[in-house]
Amino acid sequence: MIKKQPNMNAGAAVLFVIFSLLFFILIFRFVSIQVTGEVHGQALAARAQQKYSNEKVIEAVRGTIFDRKGEVVAEDTTSYTLVAILDESVTTNKKKPKHVKDPAKTAAVLAKYIDMSESDIYKRLTKDGAWQVEFGKAGRDITHQTKREIEEEKLPGITFLRDSKRFYPNGVFSSHLVGFVENEETEDHKTITTGKLGVEKTLNDELTGENGSVNFKSDLWGFLLPGAEEKVTPAKDGDDIYLTIDKKIQTFVEDAVDRVDKEYKPKKILAVVADPKTGEILAMAQRPTFHPTTRDGLDKSWHNEIVETPLEPGSTMKVFTLAAAVQEKKWNPGELYKSGSYKVTEKSGSIGDHNGRQGWGTITYLEGIQRSSNVAVAKLVNEKIGTEKFREYLTKFGFDNPTGIELPNEAVGKIQYKWPIEKITTSYGQGSTVTPIQLIQAATAVANDGTMMKPRVIDKIVDPNTGKIVKQTEPEAVGKPISAETAKEVRDVLETVITSEHGTGKSYAIDGYKIAGKTGTANLTENGKYLNGPSDYLFSFLGMAPKDDPKLIVYVAVQQPEIDHYYKGSIPTSMIFKSVMQSSLQYLNIKPASMEKADSSSVPDVTGMETGEAKKLLESKGFETVVIGDGNQVEEQLPKADIVSLEGEKIIIKASGTMTYPDLTDWSLRDVMKLTQLTGVKLNKAGSGYVTKQSLKPGLPINEGENLIVQLETPLQQFENSLKKEEDSEETEEVGG
Repeated sequence: MIKKQPNMNAGAAVLFVIFSLLFFILIFRFVSIQVTGEVHGQALAARAQQKYSNEKVIEAVRGTIFDRKGEVVAEDTTSYTLVAILDESVTTNKKKPKHVKDPAKTAAVLAKYIDMSESDIYKRLTKDGAWQVEFGKAGRDITHQTKREIEEEKLPGITFLRDSKRFYPNGVFSSHLVGFVENEETEDHKTITTGKLGVEKTLNDELTGENGSVNFKSDLWGFLLPGAEEKVTPAKDGDDIYLTIDKKIQTFVEDAVDRVDKEYKPKKILAVVADPKTGEILAMAQRPTFHPTTRDGLDKSWHNEIVETPLEPGSTMKVFTLAAAVQEKKWNPGELYKSGSYKVTEKSGSIGDHNGRQGWGTITYLEGIQRSSNVAVAKLVNEKIGTEKFREYLTKFGFDNPTGIELPNEAVGKIQYKWPIEKITTSYGQGSTVTPIQLIQAATAVANDGTMMKPRVIDKIVDPNTGKIVKQTEPEAVGKPISAETAKEVRDVLETVITSEHGTGKSYAIDGYKIAGKTGTANLTENGKYLNGPSDYLFSFLGMAPKDDPKLIVYVAVQQPEIDHYYKGSIPTSMIFKSVMQSSLQYLNIKPASMEKADSSSVPDVTGMETGEAKKLLESKGFETVVIGDGNQVEEQLPKADIVSLEGEKIIIKASGTMTYPDLTDWSLRDVMKLTQLTGVKLNKAGSGYVTKQSLKPGLPINEGENLIVQLETPLQQFENSLKKEEDSEETEEVGG
């Protein structure tokens, strides 16, 4: 025992030293934490705050895109994702199961509501080891209505996750201009919505709001601590964008290009409508296109061809060659020249007119423009304007620079102007390229009395949180390449392209309206060589109306339609132009030229005259005469004698004999009141504008004191109703066929 004592003392000493070191380390650590408040470089107070503080995100709503009149074009809407919980452990009460208890029944019911087969749904619901499953694309973007219907089925284990999606209520509607959005995941695993095309991309920062948050302190189990304060940072929703696009006019364009696309199956269609006074783009469409919600068709056409793709403009470029000649006072419409072919220099090859270089003999320069003669404009540039001066006009008309329109990836065409032959071919739209939006900008100078307007698609940006206008875009003049007098003369010449017997634009005429415009037929190339098939062209038309004071510019281009001869290229192009221009002019309540001017004169006194003679006299003065009564003598008239009335106004004659009701369709309320005043009939009206219906049919006897009811509609209402009838008729034909 005595021998072991030293060993025991040594062991105790070692243990004492070890525990002493641990004690001193513990004391040092405690003091260090107390003094610095940190562990491993992290503040304990912050860690505690993080543990017992909770933050919930208040998601901002992406801004809404409207048309010029406040019609929704794109907006965020609530959607739901369908989820099925499969794990039995979530069920605590077997009488109220929280998981999918009967996969077969559940699959059969869900198949009625989502685009997935019953068998595929069943496979997902019986997936081994899955806690919960979703249903891919078929189970996403569920509407509130569908969600409610599924919930009414009371299927155990079926639930929904709330989400938001971008909704485009008009479907295919200037899709490349408006654009679309995609959800992207950031490095910190957050999902953000980003614009990928069109205005959605260009104004993504303005459309994207700022998320808010709610901070509150909780206990260990997440319950709000007594007396704890919530700190709320409200979300700031994205700005709303108002486009210059007009929904009605855009619809006219979409319908017109759809018809041509279906009938002629071209490789490409482009169409733009603009206001030349302001530069506002009222409509823009192309084919192929895509549906912005589903992205269907996006793989066929990613680019906005009107802004991003330069093309040979063909003879539409002659508009600006003519303008340069008129401005330089080198234009003599009656001067003669030899058409057919023309050599720019002794060594260069000759250029020719489009009818196989045959030409039309010796004709005037005016007829040359009407026939779209390449030789005419070549001689104008080479012998009269001068190639260097003409090059200055190309710059003045904006063909060297992008327009600056508020759309992404705008391209600039290339003016080939090195060799003598290139300087001439550019004058009639071959060799050099421009974009359609550059053509529209240049055309505003011709339509707007010489002042060229920058094209724009944004009207204003509005903060939805305050209602204040963040940015209001204004019309912007970007040059004055020609004078007002030149612009007027150019429009007069371009009108003859439509009205002349030699004009290439005869098929673009619209009854009642004066159109100024120019056709274009541009050759297409492949592997550096021009194609020579009957439809291997870009057929186009650049037109404006009414000619004397244009309110609209319409550009249409159709590439390689299914036709058997290039002369027929104007058929699909004019189908679009005429439909869009006429519908748009009527929608804007721009009256036909024949209705714009009316002379006034005094109404002659025809009382007591023989009815036939009275009618002849009044009609010779330009008045429309309506006779009430089958007798031979005029008893009374309205308006009375010597009243000054407009040419074309109705003069109601009350003749002797039996009076019968005339057809009142399209009568103004004023004219109907003349009738009732003469006959003693009591008038009741509904609506305003012009008569569309009458209660007492034409031909019925007129009895004093009886009630006549007329239904009136404005021209706009009548136009919209006629469009609806056409649509209903088309739907009926499709169903019946």
